[in-house]
Amino acid sequence: MNASHRTAADLLRSALATDPARPLVTFYDDATGERVELSVATFANWVSKTANLLQGDLGAAPGDRLALLLPAHWQSAVWLLACSSVGVTVDIGGDPAAADLVVSGPDPEALDAARACGGERVALALRPLGGRFPRPPEGFIDYAVEVPGQGDRFAPYAPVDPDAPALAVDGTELTSAQLVARARKDADERGLTAGSRLLSGLPYDSWEGLSAGLFAPLAAGGSAVLCRHLGQLPADGLEKRVESERVTHRAL
Repeated sequence: MNASHRTAADLLRSALATDPARPLVTFYDDATGERVELSVATFANWVSKTANLLQGDLGAAPGDRLALLLPAHWQSAVWLLACSSVGVTVDIGGDPAAADLVVSGPDPEALDAARACGGERVALALRPLGGRFPRPPEGFIDYAVEVPGQGDRFAPYAPVDPDAPALAVDGTELTSAQLVARARKDADERGLTAGSRLLSGLPYDSWEGLSAGLFAPLAAGGSAVLCRHLGQLPADGLEKRVESERVTHRAL
């Protein structure tokens, strides 16, 4: 853990420089049977493309606020790091009407709420392999259509201020530096070290869920096994997954 790292994007760059081939996020959706494993390099490439979309096509700038209406998902994790790269504040489940941009999943209620945003609106189908909508929701950019053509390298137009707001969740607002400090503290308290594999079945609607499902493993040099709809596993399914994924820690 490098003390000079003061944003989540710094942590990702460090991971990329240290061991780009290791797994960073392994995602399961037990309602669909989907499993996706992203190495640090693959995850960072998605982050770069998304940050380029955010900064370039969507015109986002440091200090802008993005309402994120997504469940715990590997693409949600990508958006969190892309926003960190640009300097955009992520408001988890925030009010779209008070946001400069909104990113929504395919849930009809979320899409209806997202239409209150007066700025750019992005929708994710959350289909396996990052698939697109059969028919994009009216008034939204389809993320899966727009992101593949974005550049594989990202450079911010303006430096990201580590002391500016980065994340709002469950009534708490954190700067980038505070987020990194809390992630490191959580990693220490959980006993995470380089190579640790933390399985999380927690939603992304609280700091605990975001930390377990992304930030703490990233800060420790470990990886997250992020599980959605974990309750749909058969009785012995969890223990089999723990064994097959070489899980060292759990957050359920």
